[in-house]
Amino acid sequence: MKFKDQVDFVRQHIKKNKLRVFMTVLAATMGTAFLIILASVGFGLHDTIRNEVLSNRLVTEIQVYSNEGSISEPEVQKLKKREHVKAVVFRQNLAVGIETTLEGYIGNQEFIITDFIEEGKVNFELQEGRLPKASNEIVVGSHFNETLSKIGEANEEASEEESALQYDGKLLGKQFTMKISDGEDGMNENEMQLTIVGVGKKPAKEWNHDQKIYADVAVGQEIEKIYYSKVERPKHPDDSQLFYGEVNVYADDLENVKAVSGKLKKDGYSVYSISDELDQLDVFFLALKAGLIFVGTIAILISSIGIFNTMTMAVTERTREIGVMKAIGAKPKLIQRLFLMESAWIGILGTFLAVVISYGVSILSNYILPIIVSSALGEDDFGDFEVTFSVIPWQLVVIASVISIGVAMISGWRPARKATKIDVINALRQEL
Repeated sequence: MKFKDQVDFVRQHIKKNKLRVFMTVLAATMGTAFLIILASVGFGLHDTIRNEVLSNRLVTEIQVYSNEGSISEPEVQKLKKREHVKAVVFRQNLAVGIETTLEGYIGNQEFIITDFIEEGKVNFELQEGRLPKASNEIVVGSHFNETLSKIGEANEEASEEESALQYDGKLLGKQFTMKISDGEDGMNENEMQLTIVGVGKKPAKEWNHDQKIYADVAVGQEIEKIYYSKVERPKHPDDSQLFYGEVNVYADDLENVKAVSGKLKKDGYSVYSISDELDQLDVFFLALKAGLIFVGTIAILISSIGIFNTMTMAVTERTREIGVMKAIGAKPKLIQRLFLMESAWIGILGTFLAVVISYGVSILSNYILPIIVSSALGEDDFGDFEVTFSVIPWQLVVIASVISIGVAMISGWRPARKATKIDVINALRQEL
């Protein structure tokens, strides 16, 4: 019997029992769709959290800490020469307070000394302006103006909070005065005149405010002169309490982050990178997705009972037909193949419908659920946090298809084997 004839044979018998086959296919569809939709929640959560982690920082960034204290400038220069290192950003935070004055507005900000050549290599993003070139030029964060305020004098009875006026003028090109604390709750009489040549790009998250001042190393040297004009300079440079630093190493590619981190660990550094966080995240969600797929497989196993019953009844109803086929020379393998093809057809059709339904449910859930949750929380949306409730990758479709069709074939195997063992004489004696 040719393959085409075998397909026609299976199609004819399916048409004879449309309702029973339809219910069996429906059960297989529901079981497979349940597996895909349930597991898609795990993929959706994984995708949401992974994107959130990646959006908060550079993926090639490696935070480096020395086990012996702070990292010195010579060590930073050695780190720059390492293989697969694109840049080494050494940011030194000013440990004492400052007071800035801009057009009558006063503020207190965090002051950072950095190397803008290295910052430029890792795309220090600006909202406007440029990076500093001269020793008196600086870049300010996008929310710098929020730290500047002027106390109003029009209404003396008004509270200080009510009469405080926030600076709302343009920052680019403005010059401001900066005084440095002398370490005794006072400000040094010496002043620095700094010019704003760049304004940093707004952080991706609304709740993250950048109010810092970023200056070049030359500015840091001038600050040391002013500070130590009032305070005794330590005998050893490493004993200075004026600055405390943090070092971030940037790999040239995401694939090299692990290699660079591993070498730094071997050299005695403590490191942390986003790849470490992603590895832990991936392991957790791998276990979660495997668990969800296992639970979904149970639903498919339950639906397999229907396939088994359908195929068993098909064998019983066709006993005489099977006997005729054997009498005219049909081999047991052919008979077994015909029934396995029928059970496989049920599994394939059920899987196809389940995939279509699952994608439809996934699209609708990603559109409708955020609206429902937002309404329940009394908010318009999730802000900057983009939530994906369901994601169906092709790998999940393949896994679900293999499980569904495999279970359907296994369910039909026993009835198919039973059909091959039917006695010809007894089968021909049965009435039609």
